[in-house]
Amino acid sequence: MRRDTIVRLRITVEGTVQGVGFRPFVFRLAQDLGVAGWVMNSARGALLELEGPVAVVETLLERMQRETPAAAKMGRLKVEPASPTGEVGFGIRASEGVGTRRLVVSPDLATCSDCLGELSDMMDRHFRYPFLTCTRCGPRFSLITDIPYDRANSTMNRFDLCRDCRAEYGDQGNRRFHAEAIACPTCGPRLALWDVQGDEVAREEAALQQACEIIRKGKILAVKGVGGFQLWVDACSESAVQRLRLRKMRPDKPFAVLFPSLSSVLESCSLGQEDESLLGSFEAPIVLLRQLEASGLAPSVSPENPHIGAMLPYSPLHHLLMTGLQSPVVATSGNRAEEPIVIDEGEALGRLAGIADAFLVHDRAIARPIDDSIFRVVEGEQVILRRARGYVPRPIRIPVPLPSGRVMVPILAVGGHLKNTIALSSGNEVLLSQHLGDLSTLEAFEAFRYTVDDLQRLLDVQPTLVACDLHPDYRSTRFAQEFATRQAVPLVQVQHHHAHVAACMAEHGLDGEVLGVVWDGAGYGLDGRLWGGEFLVAGYPGFTRLAHLRPFRLPGGETAIREPWRCAFSLLWETHGEGVAIQELEARRGRPGEPDALAVLLNHGLVSPETTSMGRLFDAVASLAGLCDEASFEGQAAMALEFAAARYEKTAPGDETGYPCPIVQGDDKPVEWVADWRPLIELLMEERRTGSSPERIAYRFHLGLADLIGHVAERAALPRVVLTGGCFQNALLLRLARHRLARAGFTVYNHRLVPPNDGGLSLGQTVVAAHRSCHA
Repeated sequence: MRRDTIVRLRITVEGTVQGVGFRPFVFRLAQDLGVAGWVMNSARGALLELEGPVAVVETLLERMQRETPAAAKMGRLKVEPASPTGEVGFGIRASEGVGTRRLVVSPDLATCSDCLGELSDMMDRHFRYPFLTCTRCGPRFSLITDIPYDRANSTMNRFDLCRDCRAEYGDQGNRRFHAEAIACPTCGPRLALWDVQGDEVAREEAALQQACEIIRKGKILAVKGVGGFQLWVDACSESAVQRLRLRKMRPDKPFAVLFPSLSSVLESCSLGQEDESLLGSFEAPIVLLRQLEASGLAPSVSPENPHIGAMLPYSPLHHLLMTGLQSPVVATSGNRAEEPIVIDEGEALGRLAGIADAFLVHDRAIARPIDDSIFRVVEGEQVILRRARGYVPRPIRIPVPLPSGRVMVPILAVGGHLKNTIALSSGNEVLLSQHLGDLSTLEAFEAFRYTVDDLQRLLDVQPTLVACDLHPDYRSTRFAQEFATRQAVPLVQVQHHHAHVAACMAEHGLDGEVLGVVWDGAGYGLDGRLWGGEFLVAGYPGFTRLAHLRPFRLPGGETAIREPWRCAFSLLWETHGEGVAIQELEARRGRPGEPDALAVLLNHGLVSPETTSMGRLFDAVASLAGLCDEASFEGQAAMALEFAAARYEKTAPGDETGYPCPIVQGDDKPVEWVADWRPLIELLMEERRTGSSPERIAYRFHLGLADLIGHVAERAALPRVVLTGGCFQNALLLRLARHRLARAGFTVYNHRLVPPNDGGLSLGQTVVAAHRSCHA
């Protein structure tokens, strides 16, 4: 074909191409190159028709992929020939809502530099306007009510554009050309400050000024943000932070800190290039950073914790407040313990009553709650701990084909009980919901149910299969069972730790079998026991339990999670006997009779479930090392152990060795091996009695676990090892394990796209259920 031959192509672009300036971008390319045709939003993404000489159309397609807007994520391109029509000019057409849907909307994006410039420009009509946005930035997923992403299908539909905004919307040379969330002080949302009764005390600029003054006085301000309310307080005032802890009933769990600028972060924290990149990205997550000794922050912001969850302003409202304050603030989720984040100002008055002293609100509705995402950087690599704002609803493409070339049926996966997310598959993509949290309260479970309905409606997908955890008492499991019965669709129950491995495999596009090292707090096992220190030979269809920790009991059941000394007592009881266990705990805790009560439970097997949990082993060792006997939040004892070990590592001798945890033959087939922790406990207690520091004990414990992983991997002789489960949120454990495995020649995989904790379970459930459905 001659290069000047006129052709017409019809192109479907999948991926994140709505709400990111993709149509105006294509429009300008076509104008620049003289290509005729049109572009529109569609249910599957963006739809284009291009007409012109072959060489010019090819140039447009090449530039479209190379110069894509920063916030866009192009997926598959489907190119079909069409008959030339002789069309002249290029246009943006009204959106088409028919056809199979894909959730192609952008996540909520941090404010761009151009909008920030207007925010501070006294001559600009957007000067100090808290809701300015353009095609490159601003809220998206938190606003959308239907697909395709148009103003009419968002919570901005009640704000009619003024003459100036309409002119910008239609101006092809303006960066607000077809910006659906466009707004200005004349026609857009308004800001107001309310007292605790909900009476308005100030508006607009006065509301901003008074809000800053409230924080300066040490009071607690509830701020309606992008994805819900946040509770703000002066991060440098110990009394203010303590007041927030008291009112929120959150005695120890660290608070996130919002800093005015990157330079202010550097005054309080040390950070590397990857940390800086994350903080300044369009996603703008919370990043865990090491706190400087003279950080200037109140000690109660992150008690007994060397890290700070830092973030930068990501909305115009944030920027205006932080410009006024010029000082870091605690910016924590606007909710009570175990409840979902509040998104409605009327609801906030009730649910945050007794916590907030005032409410900074606006009349732009939030379509769904979206919390802040959380990352930490381990050896230069980003590890996501909570996936929400900035990342959802980007789909996760599953590159591994199903057997016999089958296409994945629509699957709803409902995750676990803690750190819940749900997943909905469409084609070879899986959409994970935002972090929903723990399903312990009715409010949280209602938010879960709403999200299930919300994603089905947005994608217009009716699941033909539902997947859930094995645990019979999870609310998510019971919901899945009821859903399957009501919709007359098959139910696939996926073992908890198998789902963890499958999630990490799916992220990396792995097929076949791997050795999965799955360490967490607890998951319901095939034998009805609580698993949690597992070595699985796993693929998508199934797994074999190759090895696990030696079981031990949890006296008092779930109470042992909040009181690690109970786990410590159980391990001493198993290792040294009842007498030593009672004597040791009485001497340390000074509460006669307390250990005797636990001995009764263990001797009679009462309220003492058996577990192989690595998370509970961490708790026990933290208690035995004298670091944490009682925990007010999940993971507190394990974190104390990690931080103590990290302190010792700085000065540790190069020949330091880990505690032994020998691999012995398993008693119950088909389990091949058991990791016996008793020699570890024996040596630990001997060193504790001879004056070894808690820091050294913690470090040797971590070294021993890394060696254990290496030894099992060498016996399993599978070249690929997956590290997953909540214990691998521990940066030191992850690093030591990766180094140990790499030295032995293994290829190591850990999570990048979804959290290693239970936030990734729904992805694993989806791919396991898809493969099992092929074998049904």
